[in-house]
Amino acid sequence: MTIPSPASPQNTPPQNTPPRKTSPQKTPPENASPPNASARNSAEQPGGGRQVETRPGGPGGPARALQRVTASALGPYQSAVVRIGFAATYLCFLLRELPNRHELYGPDSPWHWDLARRLTDGNEAFSVLMWTDSTVWFEAVYVLTLLSAAALMLGWRTRTMSVLFMVGVLSVQNRSIFMGDGGDNVVHLMAIYLVLTRCAQVWSLDARRAVRGAQRAAAGLAPPRDVVGPVLWVVLGAVLVAATLMEGLGGTWWLPALLWTIWLSAAAWWAVNRYVPHGEPRTLLDVLANLAHNATLAVIMAEVCLIYATAGWYKIQGSRWQDGTALYYPLNLDYFSPWPALSDILGASGLMVMVLTYGTVIVQVAFPFTLFNRRVKNILLIAMICEHAGIALLLGLPFFSMAMIAADAVFLPTVFLMWLGARVTTGRRRLLSALPGRWRKPGEPGVPGAAHGPADPPGTAPAKGGHGGTEEPRLQDGGGGHTLVG
Repeated sequence: MTIPSPASPQNTPPQNTPPRKTSPQKTPPENASPPNASARNSAEQPGGGRQVETRPGGPGGPARALQRVTASALGPYQSAVVRIGFAATYLCFLLRELPNRHELYGPDSPWHWDLARRLTDGNEAFSVLMWTDSTVWFEAVYVLTLLSAAALMLGWRTRTMSVLFMVGVLSVQNRSIFMGDGGDNVVHLMAIYLVLTRCAQVWSLDARRAVRGAQRAAAGLAPPRDVVGPVLWVVLGAVLVAATLMEGLGGTWWLPALLWTIWLSAAAWWAVNRYVPHGEPRTLLDVLANLAHNATLAVIMAEVCLIYATAGWYKIQGSRWQDGTALYYPLNLDYFSPWPALSDILGASGLMVMVLTYGTVIVQVAFPFTLFNRRVKNILLIAMICEHAGIALLLGLPFFSMAMIAADAVFLPTVFLMWLGARVTTGRRRLLSALPGRWRKPGEPGVPGAAHGPADPPGTAPAKGGHGGTEEPRLQDGGGGHTLVG
């Protein structure tokens, strides 16, 4: 993450020009700007408005920052990667544990239902699996969590799926709190944060649907009728009312407040989009959604920094980390050795063990302090991603590594993410072009103009504010997956 430095246009006055003759009887208007452009306090924006000069400490800086965080949802590519990463992580975890689900979280778990009930009553945790000990109910919740993770990864009805994903993650994890490898804690937190973000602006089915709707509107066609959204809103509203009346939303206040706020705001968005789609109420809702998204994105960044800072400073206090031998011990544990031969080769080199041990501490402690330097931050970010890939390979903790890499993705440069999306698009087209009758390029007979999909965002423009070298596209109508009614 980098903080852009404000810049103001400066024009050099022409040299060697004769002085103008001015009449003392004529005075310039009261609000006229001086002839020297370097003394101007404002400059014309491309859109026709006026932009206050943002000198350090001047009045333009806070105003411009406030305008930016309210007018747009920042980091659309970063939030999309976080969404895809965490949804894919939990989806893979649920698929891997599908044969063992009854022993881990179901009726056959050693941490049986009565113990889990007593624990949730004590810590006021939320879990829909505590509503009943029925095996059928457990299977339904497990399958619903799996499907919501898949839909969230694809960006289909993202706002709805993010809520269902959060409910599923909290329910499964709070059912058996001793099942996890550390990555479950990160997924737990990020599942809550994703509900408040507009994480489907790009690389989602919602974004594709929004672009197609805009194309239909530009062509003078009526928007397609949405049936799925209202049905989801009614069904989930009935479930929310029943859960509230039965006191099944846990003992905390924030979860019922969050769920009710999202459900009621869905109705508000539907009404505004239907009756005043271009009025001030729509602008107000956009501003509130952008503020929630940007604040949540800042919290995610702070969370990642806190994780690395605490991990690094705790390591410094350990004697094994101080003498450079800490990595040797997990490499020689059978439980953390999926590839014993590879662990033996690495553990046999004292120099490699010492370099990796000290390097881990240095990277984790230094990373939060490098966020203001883009180049150093990117170097350490690559080092941390490689570190987690090594943990997945050498210690057999794939889902912990996937969760941490997904969290690290919030700091990836926008230029890199757009390049990656373009490569994915090219690979997809080449793959589909190999299938006869399944793919035709836009512009061929019978094929309408291209609709920008998950990997085909709308056209880009030069960067503003130093955010990764591009101006991120905004799909406000549907890119955020704003409401339960779509």
